[in-house]
Amino acid sequence: MTFATCDLCDANEDKLGTAALAVLPPVFIAFGKRQAFSGPVRTLKVHEDNVLVRSTLETAGDGQVLVVDGGGSLRCALVGGNLGVLAQKNGWAGIIVNGCVRDSAELNQCDIGIRALALHPQRSVRKGVGERDISVSIAGVTIVPGAWIYADADGILIASQKLA
Repeated sequence: MTFATCDLCDANEDKLGTAALAVLPPVFIAFGKRQAFSGPVRTLKVHEDNVLVRSTLETAGDGQVLVVDGGGSLRCALVGGNLGVLAQKNGWAGIIVNGCVRDSAELNQCDIGIRALALHPQRSVRKGVGERDISVSIAGVTIVPGAWIYADADGILIASQKLA
């Protein structure tokens, strides 16, 4: 599916700002080869711990987008080059991290879309603490498992269902 987030906003203007369609704030940096990506959402809520990120990306992505709510922490990276390769290999469309990533050169070689707040060279701890497949809130926007993400160079949309 080809799309432009600007066109989707225009075509669904009556839904904007509701639970049906929201726009994430323009605070994310793009990584990966895919400038545009979309798919149904899977969610994780973690804090400076990427064990659940790895175990989720080890499963079949089937074109889904993994949303990792790292609480906006800028103290370590939750996704790096190895996880980017794993996501590509297992068929994930993209990863959105409310936190940091690392290994930017490696991530930019992966055929997936990645958005994150910043880069950080330090890896996360590995305790396995977090929650999977729950509603998360990023910058005041609620994202529920099964919602749809549409991301391109102009922004990131969260839709309650697949947009036509």
